[in-house]
Amino acid sequence: VIAIGGLSLGGQITAEMLSQRPDICQYALLESALVKPMKITSALVAPTFGMSYGLIKKKWFANMQAEYLGIPKALFGEYYRDTCRIGKGDMIAFLKANSIYRIKPTLAQTSAKVHLVAGSREQKSILDSARYLQSAIPGSTLELLPGYRHGDLSINHPAQYAQILQNLIK
Repeated sequence: VIAIGGLSLGGQITAEMLSQRPDICQYALLESALVKPMKITSALVAPTFGMSYGLIKKKWFANMQAEYLGIPKALFGEYYRDTCRIGKGDMIAFLKANSIYRIKPTLAQTSAKVHLVAGSREQKSILDSARYLQSAIPGSTLELLPGYRHGDLSINHPAQYAQILQNLIK
């Protein structure tokens, strides 16, 4: 495998892959991966989301969420369709797992050249995680993108994402 990339949960999955198989790929691009556990958030996921789950199927609420997440209007239909397909139990499990993920010490043994990316307008926990990942992966590089929010790079700037990946591989 030449390169693996992941955004958010995908970034966590990429980090886990690198920790389990240090030589799985030559290059890795992790965008906005939360790797510093948030215990309080995890504890609140089930009760809070359990009570509000029905809202995700309401278009007005989905529009607010999509706008908050920076989903382009052209992708709203797909976003809404896919979100509606996620069951309540699966959504709670995903959110809980996402909020408590912790990197393994073996991540430091990866042979991949790793580039980390986060937006300057991300939550503090994501920015802290990006810095923590950089310190945990020898030789990794970190790029904070001015004005970008969570997922902005890969969702709204795919050409720039591709350029960063090409630069990493050069």
